[in-house]
This record gives sequence, structure tokens and C-alpha cells, in this order.
Amino acid sequence: MFSEVEQEQLIEKLEIFKIQGRDKRGRKTLRIIGKFFPARNLSVEVVKKYLAEKIFPELEKRPFAVVYVHTDVEKSENFPGVSALRSFYDAIPVKVRDNLEAVYFLHPGLQARLFLATFGRFIFSGGLYGKLRYVNRVDYLWEHVRRNEIEMPEFVFDHDEDLEYRPMMDYGLESDHARVYGAPAVDSPVSMYSMRCIS
Repeated sequence: MFSEVEQEQLIEKLEIFKIQGRDKRGRKTLRIIGKFFPARNLSVEVVKKYLAEKIFPELEKRPFAVVYVHTDVEKSENFPGVSALRSFYDAIPVKVRDNLEAVYFLHPGLQARLFLATFGRFIFSGGLYGKLRYVNRVDYLWEHVRRNEIEMPEFVFDHDEDLEYRPMMDYGLESDHARVYGAPAVDSPVSMYSMRCIS
């Protein structure tokens, strides 16, 4: 584990949390890139301290929205765990929590949707779950957020392009896991026929 100072520098360098731009309603936007969150290298306490010192003070006065980018998140690498999520949420000051009006969840994937549908109401109280909006494509995000005011990493657009050619990934009917990524979407005419029967 890195020292506390090294962990804070890592959070800053990776720009995991960045207040940037506004949504279409004029609210400040907190962009969170899930893939950049090195869960194994950060302690819950350091993340809470960083948020309390660098992020929350900027969000206390006016309504804001969160853009959470879930693209290419790996549970083993980027997911801090349920208790850590709950701890992060509990550390949000009441003023900040009250000002949070929308959470745009980009590229949620089936597992994330199932997790939130199952545990979301238990982990996040105070109506946060009701503010959650799933956004499957970057183009749909621009319906809510000002396009020219928020930076997105290139891999987010690459994932969108993959979804154009492999739309079943949106619904969890086709894996987007790196190990099977190069495999054809459907292996045989029989499975293609089976898939048609489902729809």
C-alpha cells in the first residue's frame, strides 16, 4: 500500500474525480472515471479525506450533477467493495448530498445494473437511487450534459464504437470481457437462430 501522500498524489494525477463543465440545466458537473480508480492501491480513509478537502467544498453551495463513467471497469481492479461505497456515501456532507440532483451512469453494463437494482437502495439512502439515470452511449449523454465542457478519455469513445458493431453487449447478451472480446459475437447459425427466437 502506498503512503497517504502517495495515494493523494495518485488520485490527483489520475483525475478520478474532476469538477468540470455543466449539464444542460446549468448545474456543475462532477466527472468520475471508474476505470481510473485503483481500488487495491487506495485506502477508504484517504479517498474520503481527498473528497472532503478537494471536491466537496466546491459542491456545497449550488445544485450539481455527477457523470460516472463505468466504461471498462473491472471488478477486481476498480471496485472498492460494498462497504467502501457505503462509507464514501456516508462521508458526503448533508449540504452536498442535498445539492446532488442527478447521477448520469455512462456504460452501466448488465452486472452494474443488477448490482444497483439489488443493493442500490440499501447502500444509498436519501433518494440517491432515484436520481440515477443509466446512459448507454456517449451520444445520449450529450442530451443531458454540455458536450464541449466535459472531457472524456478516448477509451470511452472506443467502447461506444464497439457497441455500434456489437449491440448485444448493451444488454449483457454478449460479453465485453477482454478475454472473449476478439471472439465472434455468435459462433454458429444455431445460436444465431436461438438469439432471434428470444427477441
